Amino acid sequence: MTTFEILLQQIGLFVIYILAGVILVRTKVLNKETLEPISKFVIKMALPVMIFINIVDGVDKKTVYESWSVLVIAAGFYIVMFLVSLGMAKGFHLPENRAGIYQAMMLFGNIGFMAVPIISNVFPENGILYISVFMVFDQLMLWTLGVKLTTPTGSGRFDPKKLINPATVAILIGMILMLTGVRIPTLLSTGLQKIGATASPLAMIYVGGIFAELPLKKYLKELSLYGIVLVRMLLAPLLMFLVLGFFPVNGEIRLAMALVTGMPTMTAVVMMANASGLDGDYALGGVFITTLCGIVTLPCICWLLQYVI
Repeated sequence: MTTFEILLQQIGLFVIYILAGVILVRTKVLNKETLEPISKFVIKMALPVMIFINIVDGVDKKTVYESWSVLVIAAGFYIVMFLVSLGMAKGFHLPENRAGIYQAMMLFGNIGFMAVPIISNVFPENGILYISVFMVFDQLMLWTLGVKLTTPTGSGRFDPKKLINPATVAILIGMILMLTGVRIPTLLSTGLQKIGATASPLAMIYVGGIFAELPLKKYLKELSLYGIVLVRMLLAPLLMFLVLGFFPVNGEIRLAMALVTGMPTMTAVVMMANASGLDGDYALGGVFITTLCGIVTLPCICWLLQYVI
């Protein structure tokens, strides 16, 4: 199978998971109350376990050293996108309860739930290496800056204790084990891999279930959300691919990083916004619009970068 065909297959799986969530809610197997435990399991167990096992099994000191370019790419990307998102939030004159959420939606793509299976399947030999190294920086930013952006503004309202959460603990422990070269038992690794593998389908089922109860037509007219699609999902991947062409980076890394930067908005932003009492529906509208558009934009970007540029 070609890279393009593998990508289409992965996108198809995500569509199936989302539709499953919609059907489960429409048939009243699940509802808003029963979806909440799924959200908690993903964000407090499955996702941290997936992050941990990807760091421990996918990265070591040698590969981090050899893949320093990926860390530099990740750092540069977040610096640029933070400044761009700040300008766009002001440009769209977003109210206080949406501005931080908008920046988080611009900054954090669905790397954990979508990019990991896509990149690891598109690039079976080195894909997990690229995405694991990138994810170390991405998750650290998500659970520090992301938490800050999705916390209500105002004196005393941001609790630094929120930075200590299952995901940041998983990153810290994973990094310690990786740097010390300590390996976990095979049986434990297999068990954690199985638990982590549930994160992606359960997150997509959760999103599909929430989609089924949200007045989505309202957000189809929200122009600010299409700004994310244009800048984050179309322009950023193209610019990433072109800019990396000026550096000593191989073509596989260029395409992998371009696809990573073109991912739809991270599902965890919705969960974090709801947990903080902000406009979670706006965040969900962003996930809906970007995920819907991502079904088209990701294959288009892949095709364009492979066969045209």
